[in-house]
Amino acid sequence: MSPRLSTPRKPSTNRARTRVIPLQKVPSQRLWWVFLILSAGLLGLMGRMAWLQLVQTNELEARARQLQTQQSQPLGQRRPIVDRHGRLVAMDEERFRLWAHPRYFNFPGDPLDMVRSPEDVAERLASLLSVPKDSLLREMGTQDSGIKLGSGIDPETASRIRALGISGLDLEVYPQRIYPQGDLFANVVGFLNDERIAQAGLEQSRDDELLRHEQARSLRRGADGTPLPDDLAPGVFFGDDLRLQLTLDSRLQELSAKALTAQVKKWNAKKGAVIVMDASNGELLVLASTPTYDPNQFWQFHPGRFREWSVQDLYEPGSTFKPINLALALQEGAIQPGDRVHDVGRLQIGGWPINNHDKRANGLVDFPTVLQVSSNVGMVQAMRQLQDDVYWDWMKRLGIDAKPDTDLPGAVAGQLKTKEQFTTQPIEPATTAFGQGFSLTPLKLAQLHALLANGGRLVSPHITRGFRSGSALAPASAPNGQQLLKPEVTKTLMSWMESVVDKGSGKGVKTPGYRIGGKTGTAQKALNGIYLPGAKICSFVAALPIEKPRYVVLVVVDEPQGDNAYGSTVAVPVAKQVIDALLVVEKIPPSKPAELNKVAKS
Repeated sequence: MSPRLSTPRKPSTNRARTRVIPLQKVPSQRLWWVFLILSAGLLGLMGRMAWLQLVQTNELEARARQLQTQQSQPLGQRRPIVDRHGRLVAMDEERFRLWAHPRYFNFPGDPLDMVRSPEDVAERLASLLSVPKDSLLREMGTQDSGIKLGSGIDPETASRIRALGISGLDLEVYPQRIYPQGDLFANVVGFLNDERIAQAGLEQSRDDELLRHEQARSLRRGADGTPLPDDLAPGVFFGDDLRLQLTLDSRLQELSAKALTAQVKKWNAKKGAVIVMDASNGELLVLASTPTYDPNQFWQFHPGRFREWSVQDLYEPGSTFKPINLALALQEGAIQPGDRVHDVGRLQIGGWPINNHDKRANGLVDFPTVLQVSSNVGMVQAMRQLQDDVYWDWMKRLGIDAKPDTDLPGAVAGQLKTKEQFTTQPIEPATTAFGQGFSLTPLKLAQLHALLANGGRLVSPHITRGFRSGSALAPASAPNGQQLLKPEVTKTLMSWMESVVDKGSGKGVKTPGYRIGGKTGTAQKALNGIYLPGAKICSFVAALPIEKPRYVVLVVVDEPQGDNAYGSTVAVPVAKQVIDALLVVEKIPPSKPAELNKVAKS
């Protein structure tokens, strides 16, 4: 079989054909544009970094520090006031204002986008604030944010509100002045109004000193809230713990105020005051008056009560000034301790009649008896022995018409006739002899009786011992004062005043075992130089213990009603209660222990 010839096959048309795409050359211009753009961006970034680092450094650092820094302004806190034993009289306490922002209300665990209704919040707050739910809802319905729901919230209640964890409630802290003793020291300390502006008393007179040392504080914090120690001003965290210490005694003040208030009410009087002074240095242990007010609720009282009348009101002292006059006559040698005067019961001086209060003549009497029976005629006879110009000079030297040197706010000067009037009109020295025709404050009268008690030194009455740190208490100041009278003169007057308590109108303050001197006074009350019919001021002043006088007690009651209203019936009972308490509180030993033991056995 012969071989077959093969013919070559044609490639199948179904086989895929591979297309080769030739590489295209990228235009060089495009590469250059990309390179230039990237380079420009890099240069711009480097330039911006250089600008921030070199040019804007200070500005950016200031903005960063502003974001990191917490600003706090002083709250205006005030220093406490304490009595002589450290008992709080005035203090600052934390209080809170509650602000509501209803649009942000939600509770712990709520989704962040879930806003609670004001009804839910009001229901939770009503019991804590002791405010009806409906009232809170009305408040929260006024606007979406910045609603004040309450103020004066105490720290415990604020803590409970905070524990609710309700967003949209803010507590703003602020200090509130509190007076723990209520009305007991209101007449002395005063108060702050709702804007914390001092309105009366020591709060006003020593306003700058009572403000605590505080600085505006700028404190930087890190991201986690940690305080950063740099850039703190020196002393920014310093806070003083000073307290203003008074000379007043809370225990004596309270007892005096209660006794005085009861007596003023009993006699339907206008007002009254009690002063207890340490005659050795002028410290006041008691300065009580009635009517008074509660400084914690000052808005409920008439503004007329905000002033201390025993320091700011003038009156004619009457017979309580007679011992002062006799001391002046003794000092000048115009009278002698053993002299006597003839009390005829009635005199005519310059055409004016002068009578004893009971219209009786007491005959030939010594000076202790003049004080015991409170003889006006006897006093005129005694003071006639003293030349009028010398008499007036002594009244001037005693500071009758001068403002007393005292830290008591609002103290005023008394009134005294001119020297020409006093020396040319015989009635002037005559009425001055029994405590009328001039005027002074109860505080000034207490100061002058301290002059008799301490041996003749004119001390400065005061109620503060200064500022002390922490719980430290300041000691009493040393005896001081200008020497005006001879000690032997004042010693004689003390014995004469003791006879008034033993035998005269001051018998009501007698205390077994103790020697006490005193003088009652029942003076006519004048208004604009005219004596008011039936109006009088009843008073009593005491010094004790007579063997070594240390304390002066003065009680003054203005316009008691009744025909039997006298110093012995109105003022003496109050003084008795005050003196009894003073003997115990100050631990004054008895003058006559044997007499005290005798009374105890009986």
